[in-house]
Amino acid sequence: MALLKIITFPDPFLRLKAKTVTDFGKDFQTLVENMFETMRDAPGVGLAAPQIGESLRLVVVEYKDEENENAKPKRFVLVNPEFTDKSEETVVDIEGCLSVPALAGEVERHYAVKLKAQNRFGKPIRVKAEGWLARIFQHEIDHLDGVLYPDRATRVFQPSEEDLENIRD
Repeated sequence: MALLKIITFPDPFLRLKAKTVTDFGKDFQTLVENMFETMRDAPGVGLAAPQIGESLRLVVVEYKDEENENAKPKRFVLVNPEFTDKSEETVVDIEGCLSVPALAGEVERHYAVKLKAQNRFGKPIRVKAEGWLARIFQHEIDHLDGVLYPDRATRVFQPSEEDLENIRD
């Protein structure tokens, strides 16, 4: 596997709407694994294909449930994702981004979401998420539409060392 270069703001590629994935072949499968490896190395909990310069509607997420410390992290591959429902309840929390380094922001997001997508092999899937996982999905799917978290933030700031420990990208 290979580490990929994460592009950063203000690269205009981050503002483009990504293209629908139609080819789920060997090269695509390699890209998915390389994205997971790049995300972990960064380190982050999610990565969208536009962040590595690929115009594809592809998101990878690796999420460890904080309530169950012994559980293995859950891996998600969302291809061509679309939200089907979002809760009325929203939550403001701090976000960071691998493509917007050295900054953080307070962002209001839906507490819970439902989405439909395809898995890495093109099979339809449905996913429900709430809390931090729902936030990760919303953040990463925004990347597919050229939206960065500062666009939605009520406040963007340079985090202190203590803040950095609390930010989960």
